[in-house]
Amino acid sequence: MSDEALFTDLYELTMLRAYLAGRMHAPAAFEFFVRRLPPRRAFLIAAGLAQALDYLEALRFDERELEYLARTVPLEPAHVEYLRTLRFTGDVDAVPEGTLVFPDEPLLRVVAPIPEAQLVETRLINILHFQTLLASKAARTVLAAPGKQLVDFGSRRAHGLEAGVLCARAAFIAGFAGTSNLLAGRRFGIPVYGTMAHSFVQAHDDELEAFRLFTRANPNTVLLLDTYDMERAVHGVVRLVREEGLAIRGVRIDSGDLGAHAHAVRRILDAAGLEQCSIFASGGLDEDELVRLAASDAPIDGFGVGTRLDTSADAPYLDCAYKLQEYGGRPRRKRSEGKATWPGQKQVFRKRAADGLLVEDVVTLVGDSQPGEPLLVPVMRGGRRLGAAEPLAMIRARAEAQIQSLPERLRMLETVPEPYPVRISERLHSLAAALDRAGPRGT
Repeated sequence: MSDEALFTDLYELTMLRAYLAGRMHAPAAFEFFVRRLPPRRAFLIAAGLAQALDYLEALRFDERELEYLARTVPLEPAHVEYLRTLRFTGDVDAVPEGTLVFPDEPLLRVVAPIPEAQLVETRLINILHFQTLLASKAARTVLAAPGKQLVDFGSRRAHGLEAGVLCARAAFIAGFAGTSNLLAGRRFGIPVYGTMAHSFVQAHDDELEAFRLFTRANPNTVLLLDTYDMERAVHGVVRLVREEGLAIRGVRIDSGDLGAHAHAVRRILDAAGLEQCSIFASGGLDEDELVRLAASDAPIDGFGVGTRLDTSADAPYLDCAYKLQEYGGRPRRKRSEGKATWPGQKQVFRKRAADGLLVEDVVTLVGDSQPGEPLLVPVMRGGRRLGAAEPLAMIRARAEAQIQSLPERLRMLETVPEPYPVRISERLHSLAAALDRAGPRGT
């Protein structure tokens, strides 16, 4: 996005000014993590790392931005000169996208001179929070409709252009078949899908003529049935196929009792010998509605999921943070009530049972080896990526495998009475206790 360097909060610049005044350039370690899961969530899927690294690699201020900052913060000439030549020079370790994550586990760690590490806080949270939130919501939708084609239909209700595009990416990681959004399709190589709008039917004096024209212009298409009368419309579809030989792949229902309508439409299509004609449904869907439709054996082959996905309507935010854990080689710990942090640079080790199912995660200090698989891996050194961005198909496959490794109770969509265990190591407990005993003192 343009002006991305300015996508930050004012206090990041006022702190930067103070860091420079105090000649504070020592390395600082900041970690991004989630404090607690939203209601009814048993897990999260890490997403957004590729865009976070893009941002860090491209970080720089142009002259117009520097002029604005000089007036607004304000900055002294030495501060402006610092920002003119600023490039991100730090190291980043992170959990690969598509990995399941849980509370208190760092998804990403930045180690850089403290002015740099502080400045990037706002944008990094913005990127990682949004895609992790949306991938996790989309995963619930996939779990609610196993074997069904799911398409992201929510771009028009997303909170802005970038949100719509990145939601399509996050949903694809979680297992959606594709998106209706062409920009997301081009940018990320995601398959794109589309049918027709009610306006096309309304623009014609005759619904059947609208179907006829649309199908001739778009062979093997999907026709929208519920502009006027559902059953009359599906009989029109049968007529176009049987009497005129037009190629129609499926029909779409977008309103009313989707399950009841689908049963009625399926009966009419099957009676006409159109068993291969699929039924696609949309309209206010989320994971709870998909579970209800599955319970009614609704003969629906695929779903367009929009508003409630792209806004994560039931849980529209994560309680997440990007906090200082070490400065100048010394561990740091925030002790605020309800928001205390675990100090030091950390690693997460994941234990699995013999059958591959997840058993427990252990959060500990870097260098404290524990049984299991370490989750954070080096992804950037000296401000440069260590390799090309992972293909989206690889991230998607990782997410699918990770979800399959969850114990069955954690794949449920309701509140889990026994959450996945995340244990804080004894060494980390000891370090926190030592810091609490030693200070530093508050004001």
